[in-house]
Amino acid sequence: MNDLAQLRSRLDGDCLIPGDADYDTVRRPADLAHQDVRPKLVIRCRSAADVVLGVGYARDTGTPVVPRGGGHCFAGRSSTEGVVLDLSGLDAVAVTGGTAVIGAGARLAQVYTALHAQDRTIPAGCGATVGIAGLALGGGIGLLGRSHGLTCDRLTGAQVVFADGSVADCDADREPDLFWALRGAGGGQFGVVVSLVFDTVPEPVATRFALRWRRPPLADLIAAWQDWAPDAPDAITADLALTAGDPPEAVCFGASLLDERSTRNLLQAFCVAVGAAPDIDVHGGMAFNRLKRSFEDLEESNEAGTVLRQRSAFFADPLRSSTIEELAGGLSDPAAPRRRLNFTAMGGAYNRVPVAATAFAHRSARFMLQHVAPTADPWIDRSWERAYGVSSKGVYPNFPDPLLPDWATAYHGANLARLRAVKRAYDPDRCFTFPQSL
Repeated sequence: MNDLAQLRSRLDGDCLIPGDADYDTVRRPADLAHQDVRPKLVIRCRSAADVVLGVGYARDTGTPVVPRGGGHCFAGRSSTEGVVLDLSGLDAVAVTGGTAVIGAGARLAQVYTALHAQDRTIPAGCGATVGIAGLALGGGIGLLGRSHGLTCDRLTGAQVVFADGSVADCDADREPDLFWALRGAGGGQFGVVVSLVFDTVPEPVATRFALRWRRPPLADLIAAWQDWAPDAPDAITADLALTAGDPPEAVCFGASLLDERSTRNLLQAFCVAVGAAPDIDVHGGMAFNRLKRSFEDLEESNEAGTVLRQRSAFFADPLRSSTIEELAGGLSDPAAPRRRLNFTAMGGAYNRVPVAATAFAHRSARFMLQHVAPTADPWIDRSWERAYGVSSKGVYPNFPDPLLPDWATAYHGANLARLRAVKRAYDPDRCFTFPQSL
């Protein structure tokens, strides 16, 4: 099918082209860096059948096609000058017992709210508008991860539309190779995922904490955090954010499944190791859905039209003191207040899954370090290169980096050869392709 009028007549949703009233609103992804891309066509899908029609139109016209869930991809993979399949209309969440079937267009705030109504949840991120599909298919790191693993570790099935228009349900028994690949490397690679099935966990009552240092001893703080957070009890996730300024700012924040008193004791021991007392904010007895919402203000945002760039890596070993000093020094420039280092604790349940069990290859990481700055700031490349040299050379697939050397190994590690075989089997003509695709 290559006739636009015919396509429009068959859709349950609708489609927009340049000049249509809502086109300029609908075409834009969440990330400011990619909001100038002008697709030939945006299809607002309301059903799996709409996705089939959209993929068929792209195939028959030789037009690039990408799915869009939340639109937060750092590398702009949810935008194209071809056809964008906007999945936001596929956002239903149905919970039966411990199983949740979630549409690929659902956003995290909606997912958490629907699961909370059934006293359930899944380990996932904090960003309210982040799409569940992109998060889960690339791994999924969050505040419950050290207790329950990646978001993709709770994935038990998915429905996928392929380039030839066929549709398949996959799980451990049906299309098992595809199901394996979707758990950690499935974002836009093999087909369009239209729904996901998760094995949920009981929603916990948790303790929220945030430690803020007014004049942080940055090097001491990094050193103490990397020795403590990855080895802390699985029940506690403590991430660290350092922001340049005069003076720099530091906050260690996270969630604990322990009671408030036990959590305070663990945090106090960490503060003693730092050697400087922070302002401590600890609140116990919080439903996890409420705790997640409370951290939305800490999510990195593009304020005042500033376009930010990020680079990251996983680390299997602690940083040496010389590296820590260099990282801390990069945050001392008061004229560069948007520079930021984000340390994310791994370990725990993340690392108890064998590397070959899913496509996610980074099962030995202690932590992840993300460098964030305005696009024009040369610091980000200098700082990243210094850290990357002593990293595991692994990079989170959900934090794609267009400048990454040997990107295929960095994203997929020991699972790369098997993933390439799955790509050949399910998308032999490379209908689903983008820079750094398999």
